[in-house]
Amino acid sequence: MVSGSLILRGGEVEDPLALALDFVEKYVRADEPSAAKPMSFDERDLRSANRGGARISALEIAAILNRRGDIERALRRIPPDLSLLSPGGSIPWRPLTRLFDAFADIRGVGFSKMTKALHPKRPALIPMLDSVVQAYLADDPATDGSLPFGERATALVRGYKQDLDRNGVVLGELGQALANRGYHLTEVRLLDVLIWSWPGHKLL
Repeated sequence: MVSGSLILRGGEVEDPLALALDFVEKYVRADEPSAAKPMSFDERDLRSANRGGARISALEIAAILNRRGDIERALRRIPPDLSLLSPGGSIPWRPLTRLFDAFADIRGVGFSKMTKALHPKRPALIPMLDSVVQAYLADDPATDGSLPFGERATALVRGYKQDLDRNGVVLGELGQALANRGYHLTEVRLLDVLIWSWPGHKLL
């Protein structure tokens, strides 16, 4: 049971459960286990991201894997079960920025491909910053292009957190309602689903 509506930028989702169900029944396999190992990062993670639509090329995979040491060092400093709903002061923003910086200046790899690969590693913390979500967050300071890559990505995650915190109770209820139907998604993923699914996002 979901007791309230969801507040998105520019509008209100009155029946978030119906909207989320329509999405997950089309695109998410019920009770699909995650094969991601939280402290490691290798080619399997990138291939898995491609199965989810990341479209990371062979050359990009090779370039990313050249940064594997930096990526894994940053992952080790970020608790696997940490949630973006945690108080801001308890989130290791600097290690998160270093994690994002490990993907900087790789030709063809932006926020979308990077976060699609990293989301399964920290599913309650890292949103998938694809083009739709970036457009949704377009009024955040990260979008002005003046910050370095990692700082811009972190700033977008901070902006995403504002929406997550605003809707934390409803997203928790929504997650439980979906879990009862066999779909296990974190609040971070659920917000992404609703941003994608809500017709109002096209008007932003």
